[in-house]
Amino acid sequence: MKQTGSLIIATMIISIVIGLILQKSPDSFSQPLKKYEVPEEYIDLYREAGEKYDVQWELLAAVHRVETKFSTMSTLESPKGAIGHYQFMPLTWIGWSYGGSRLGELDKNDLVDITDLDLIQKYGGYGKDGNGDGKADPYNLEDATYTAASYLSANGASEGRVESALFAYNQSDEYVEEVLSFYNEYRENATVVKLDP
Repeated sequence: MKQTGSLIIATMIISIVIGLILQKSPDSFSQPLKKYEVPEEYIDLYREAGEKYDVQWELLAAVHRVETKFSTMSTLESPKGAIGHYQFMPLTWIGWSYGGSRLGELDKNDLVDITDLDLIQKYGGYGKDGNGDGKADPYNLEDATYTAASYLSANGASEGRVESALFAYNQSDEYVEEVLSFYNEYRENATVVKLDP
């Protein structure tokens, strides 16, 4: 009898937790965004970073949309180890010559500060200090946006090779197609909206 009661209580707790998670679903906006809608609060940042690295702002918006639903996901860490607003692997951020797993993760016990600009320069990483505070933090939206612009540019987007730049970002044809669908939509029909948390 005690086991049955404990099982019922455990099931109720799990149901409540799942309900709370679903309420704060990564796709939850006060009103769902239509495919052509871009949050107003990010446009200037996309444009500034895009101009600096010669990348169209619509491409940065599309990557941001696909990677973290405009930073509305409940966590900015993926199951595969990508982190921050634009979902970079830690070794892409700090530099692959630092060492770690072949998938781009740091060793589990490694406490290196990946926001350290000197380390990023030393190891050839892409992390950028977009807001001028002396750090390159993947969890800071300005830093992450400038880093995404730099990375896409370095991989051909500034020369018109958008598809190959996106494939370098995430080696998945489905990913490239998804980002391109938003990118093309934003270039043709972008509508700026307020993003309500």
